[in-house]
Amino acid sequence: MIKTGQERYLLIAQVKRRVQEIIEAGKEIEAVKRNTKRILASIYMLELNISDIRDLL
Repeated sequence: MIKTGQERYLLIAQVKRRVQEIIEAGKEIEAVKRNTKRILASIYMLELNISDIRDLL
């Protein structure tokens, strides 16, 4: 299913909110801190890529 840039951005925002929930729930667990930090970095890269695609279209 092909999604528009806006739909993709909304999906990324949903994932980001879920990660924030995981951070809050597991804030005392070091592995959760490390892994969610990596996930947020990947989400940031997705956000940049979506904005780059939007600029090209």
